Amino acid sequence: MAVAQRRLSVGLGLAGAACALLGGCLLLVGPVIIREQVIKNVRIDPSSISFNMWKDIPVPFYLSVHFFEVLNPKQVLQGAKPRLIQRGPYVYREYRYKTNITFHDNDTVSYLEYRNLFFQPDMSNGTEEDYIVMPNILLMGAAVMMENLPDVLKILLSGALAGLKQEAFMNRTVGEIMWGYDDPLVNTINTFVPGLIPFKGKFGLFVELNNSNSGLFTVNTGMKNISQVHMVDSWNGLKKVNYWRSSGCNMINGTAGEMWPPFMSPTSLEFYSPDACRSMTLVYEQSGKFKGVPTYRFVAPKTLFANGTDYPPNEGFCPCMQSGIQNVSTCRLNAPMFISHPHFYNADPSLVSAVEGLHPSKDQHALFLDVHPMTGIPMNCSIKLQLNLYIKEVSRIIQTGKIKPVVLPLLWFAESGSIEGAVLKEFYTNLVLLPSLLDYLQYIFLGLSVPFIISAVVLMVMSKGTATEKSPCPPSTQSKAPPSSETTPLLHDADTLSQDDAES
Repeated sequence: MAVAQRRLSVGLGLAGAACALLGGCLLLVGPVIIREQVIKNVRIDPSSISFNMWKDIPVPFYLSVHFFEVLNPKQVLQGAKPRLIQRGPYVYREYRYKTNITFHDNDTVSYLEYRNLFFQPDMSNGTEEDYIVMPNILLMGAAVMMENLPDVLKILLSGALAGLKQEAFMNRTVGEIMWGYDDPLVNTINTFVPGLIPFKGKFGLFVELNNSNSGLFTVNTGMKNISQVHMVDSWNGLKKVNYWRSSGCNMINGTAGEMWPPFMSPTSLEFYSPDACRSMTLVYEQSGKFKGVPTYRFVAPKTLFANGTDYPPNEGFCPCMQSGIQNVSTCRLNAPMFISHPHFYNADPSLVSAVEGLHPSKDQHALFLDVHPMTGIPMNCSIKLQLNLYIKEVSRIIQTGKIKPVVLPLLWFAESGSIEGAVLKEFYTNLVLLPSLLDYLQYIFLGLSVPFIISAVVLMVMSKGTATEKSPCPPSTQSKAPPSSETTPLLHDADTLSQDDAES
């Protein structure tokens, strides 16, 4: 029995030691294995898991456009406050793919990314044939741009506009506003003020977005330094743009806005947006999960579109107006265009009160990015921006009437997408489930080692006790027996036996 116990205790001890050794190895080596797997699979390399996801984005992206229709255009011409109603959304399925992918010796890769948009009637509230009453963007924009030109030019232009029956507000279809319409006003303006509108043909707010690229990006592959993966090295050959008035505002920072370096900290992330002509910084808001995948949520800080007075680093984006809108005229043909959050969310309240029909809401109008911090891959996102036109009465241009100065919302859009289906399953298995399994195994092995070792020690002690009880005890003549007692008959018997042995 004692031999069997000793053997069992040795076996349990060895099992405990093995579990402790495996757990300790996984504790030390596990994070290294996970880190190496992440690095291998997120860098821009044809052999990585994320390469095809980066090359041809499989995530279903949607562009949702909401228009602001002016309900009282005649009254606005007389100086009344504009009354707006939101129309839409008009939803487009967005396909993105990269071409001209060229790897360079300095650990960078260049590419052009194209976007194709297809209208989704079943997801839209309306059709592209819907008519919308909006400001005549070309006329009102050109009027403000010509405000400081000689009166004679403005009078001549105003007469030409009258001959073309151009008015301050237009009634166009969604398709025309989005993808362009032929307008003789383009040629007329270019005749009177050459170069004021440096394009010909159709004019549309999204005409350059469909079937076109966002410029030549050169980004870091992360092959030598994973902390630089996806970081923009240049855009259209530029290290910085020249739209703004300060070096800091002209900097091209962060990534191209698709992925970020892995092992993120809950602080902030940056990306360069060709649409906004600037780099943007989002800040960490909270941790969460998207379909079981842990994420960090990043949102826009209130300072993103703040003016230079409220936030001095933004002084380079001026001339500024109220906080909450950014003047993008320098990168939008000098037209008086402004970008903001939808419904002037997080903007100066005076912008909201200058018109009727706006209802800013964080849930509906705040942009966000949910990123898997271990890999830097976005799981769920919705980037929302609003396009605004500054309109006012311009002397000598009678079409502008008595319009009071106002930053008038034209439309707002959201580009949204989330990983799902087979892509989500593969991502979850390789980059979440397996690393979690290794993480759990190390603690399971360490946990099992404790009862195994304790059981081994207990059995060893028990086996020694059993062996001691079975071994014979030699007689001793030198030690005295304890005094007998009626209450201790066994000791009394032992004393009697000792005396008998002595007499013998």
